Amino acid sequence: MCYNIGTMKILGEPIFARDTEGKLLSRIGTLFLKTSGLVTRNGVHAMQRMMWLDELNSKRKADGLEPLSRAEEEEELSLSVDLIFTDDMVLIRPDPDRVDLAFQADEILQTIVSKRKIRFLNTHSAKVRNALRARGENWRMSRSPISPEDMVKLVERSKVAIHGEPIYYYNSATGTRYLTVGASNLLIPLTGDELKANIKELQTMLSRRNRIGYPELDLFPVTTPIEIKQSIKSLDTETMSVDELKAEIRKIDIQWRMSLPVELREETVDNVEWRNAMCQVLTHEPNDTLVKEGDLIQGISPEFYRQIEWLPGARVENGEIIFDPLWEEFDRTHDPELAQICDPRARNIILNLSRVFSEIDYVNVGRIVSSLARDPIAGSRRGNVYIMQCKEVGLPIAHIYMFRFQKWGIAEHLDEGKDLLHAMLEANDYSDYILDRRLMCRQLGMKLPTHVGFGQFTEPYHGNNQYRGTLVRTAYFARSYISGTASDKIPTSKYRNPVFALKFAQLMGEAAAVDMIVGRRSTETNENLFDKNYEVIQFDSNGIPARLVVTEHTGSFVDYLRPLEESIEPYANVIRRRLSLVTDPAAFKSAYVAQFETTLASVQSKYRSQRRAFDCLFVNRPFDVAGSGAYRWAKVLERLDKCDPAKVSKSLADAIVL
Repeated sequence: MCYNIGTMKILGEPIFARDTEGKLLSRIGTLFLKTSGLVTRNGVHAMQRMMWLDELNSKRKADGLEPLSRAEEEEELSLSVDLIFTDDMVLIRPDPDRVDLAFQADEILQTIVSKRKIRFLNTHSAKVRNALRARGENWRMSRSPISPEDMVKLVERSKVAIHGEPIYYYNSATGTRYLTVGASNLLIPLTGDELKANIKELQTMLSRRNRIGYPELDLFPVTTPIEIKQSIKSLDTETMSVDELKAEIRKIDIQWRMSLPVELREETVDNVEWRNAMCQVLTHEPNDTLVKEGDLIQGISPEFYRQIEWLPGARVENGEIIFDPLWEEFDRTHDPELAQICDPRARNIILNLSRVFSEIDYVNVGRIVSSLARDPIAGSRRGNVYIMQCKEVGLPIAHIYMFRFQKWGIAEHLDEGKDLLHAMLEANDYSDYILDRRLMCRQLGMKLPTHVGFGQFTEPYHGNNQYRGTLVRTAYFARSYISGTASDKIPTSKYRNPVFALKFAQLMGEAAAVDMIVGRRSTETNENLFDKNYEVIQFDSNGIPARLVVTEHTGSFVDYLRPLEESIEPYANVIRRRLSLVTDPAAFKSAYVAQFETTLASVQSKYRSQRRAFDCLFVNRPFDVAGSGAYRWAKVLERLDKCDPAKVSKSLADAIVL
């Protein structure tokens, strides 16, 4: 078949054309850029290039022209791009040194295929990733989000056997089974015949590839040195005794374990980094176009793995901001599938940013799809947190910002049935209350991010109030991303280092005292929020905790009346649940409680020595015993002044039973 679409000639069947059985008529294509054309006829890419030259020369002969010269043929071939077709995607295979050609092909393909169905191969190349990122197109490389609970289920249900023990993790897309060092160690207790049978199984499967070209068996992680695999293959089950085999397996296991990164040595789904790495290999697919979060955004914590849903972004050319063309397709078609990723809030964030920053290279925006807390608070709101990657002209790397939308805005108050005026007034008051609480927390010593910005934009109200369709303001708070690891995500193996454990205890003890003072609890359930994702530990060059930053002051001043002694239990649990992980439980407990008492006494002393500065901080705010911010501030200061730090600390120590 030969036909034209506009000025582009097509040799072969249309993309995604199928036979009577529903199979694709062609799995590959070659797009030509000098003379616009696309070849989809069956063959390999080299054959398609020859078909194209034959077609051009046939046309020239019919027009009475000489055939293309060798130089002209070389130019036609050099300005071409390989394509691969899956059942629902067109995959562009870019040359990392000529990504510009791939982008030209991309724009041509978008005239005949929706952009959402076009992806790029070779994303393992930093040049390809950087080029896509610079176009605001992280969304084209990111994997679909998956909840931590579903990741655990994925790993657990992937455990399979071949003929022997169920010691492998199975990727159903590639057909590869993965053996871990921990699973290998399970072979040692087996009897002689069982042991030899399992070793033979390993050796056979490590040497085979399946029908689609993937290994039948591989070692996890895939970066395991080849020498480990060779050692397993060289085990002689015929001449070696059972004891000799077991000794060799122990030797291999030690070498294997020592070759692993420290963060992957603890094989459990509770180890976030091990779980993420295992999910990565279990969800790898043939012709994979997707990359992991660390390759999309530098310095991101492992807890963000598969938790960011990247959305169409924007790039800047000649000073003009250019939104992703996918927005135009959505505006034209109102396709429900596109509506899932063409998020108006993301676009408004980008617009607001462009009004503040004058020189931007590109912007990528993503949604955080679920709570990152290890034990999320029941009933807490979701979908109001966004992450932005923004590269400014002249800066070497992009900056990362977190955006949290105000929980109680105009729309939420309208949903309660209030009129527009009262909804606006209450939303404005709540914005002030949030920022006031931030100042309160900082005044009392909470280590919060240095800078927080406040922004607003208008969006239609979609609730059931009579104001449905009215444009209302939506408020958000922005801060820089805080690098580090949340206290509840630290691998348990870290605590076996006494220096690490003691420094962690001291930082957490200091933070716990301030957290107790400000009475931080969930407004929905009244659950304590300490040690549930907000406390981020940052490390020194030796991997030892150096500082702690509280990323959000969410829930502060919710508990402002109860005596401090009545809030001991959750703070004691911070240490109780880690006692079995440390080498010296008594020292761990002592460091935590001592720092807690020191901090509580220090904050109390600071208040008493500068009482007027504290008491007068919010004299211009409404003082309402029903629970205004100024009233809560006064009650927290009163509670702090009356408490006995030694007595509170003793109650904490008594609650931590060794």
